[in-house]
Amino acid sequence: MATALRPATRADIPLILELIHALASYEKLSSDVTATAAQLERTLFPSAAEAPAAHCILAFVNEVPAGFALYFFNYSTFLAKSGLYLEDLFVKPEFRGAGVGKALLLHLAKIANARGCGRMEWSVLDWNEPAKGFYRSLGAEQLDDWRIFRLTGPALTQYA
Repeated sequence: MATALRPATRADIPLILELIHALASYEKLSSDVTATAAQLERTLFPSAAEAPAAHCILAFVNEVPAGFALYFFNYSTFLAKSGLYLEDLFVKPEFRGAGVGKALLLHLAKIANARGCGRMEWSVLDWNEPAKGFYRSLGAEQLDDWRIFRLTGPALTQYA
């Protein structure tokens, strides 16, 4: 099975939304998805005067959608360099083990290198042992000393 990767386009918004819902179902977080096609269009494919908030790479096996990676660039003050943050990587169950996830991750590593990024990072749910094993097999290290904090909903809007 040959994996083909390409950047998502505006026409792919329904597919991106479908993959987001499949990812949320896998992570048992379906109730957290509020993304809409209009929001994806506004944030991933804004007007020419604005930069996209994030970027999406789609993976296909024999022209069948197999997965996606959504990423954005952040900044490391310690390195004084940009970084690539992988927000989500998802491969449909029927394509797991076929090299799709590896192709997506290595493609992002090439983008990070081409952009001069000092690092590439992502988060993994603590129960997702298959993903953690996969990432370790590629040389990624788990940062056990760091914890994610988040303000969202009313906790965030109270500071508007």
